[in-house]
Amino acid sequence: MKTVALRFAENFAPEGGTIAAHQQVINELGLVWYGKLGNPVSKTIAREILDSDNPRILLIHSGGQERYWAHVDAIQRDMPKLTEVPFYYRNMADKFKCWFRVRKFTKADKSVMSDCIVISSGKRLTDASRHSMSPYFIVNYIEER
Repeated sequence: MKTVALRFAENFAPEGGTIAAHQQVINELGLVWYGKLGNPVSKTIAREILDSDNPRILLIHSGGQERYWAHVDAIQRDMPKLTEVPFYYRNMADKFKCWFRVRKFTKADKSVMSDCIVISSGKRLTDASRHSMSPYFIVNYIEER
């Protein structure tokens, strides 16, 4: 399965953290938009993710051990309604160039990064992420070992 692995940090997140803030909006509305800074993912990659049997992106906590699957049903470049974005980054929403509509988060298996192959290098995500400052990677996730 081709998808995107995105790093996230807690620099601007409220006390409970990024995932908890997004989950709170899901609990209220049934969805939340997760923003990606920098260049948007290509329309081709977005379509491949959305056309998969289980559309999701991988969120990797920078400097931490947490990994989450964000189950998505839309990817867009236009800013969503601010009421569907966590409160803590509404005032900087215009800086996000790509938005993922998330319906739920699930904790990823501890081996998830070694089960992802970075398409551009052919390396496992475990190795590639250690030696790169890239905020995201396009990966193939190998679901069965």
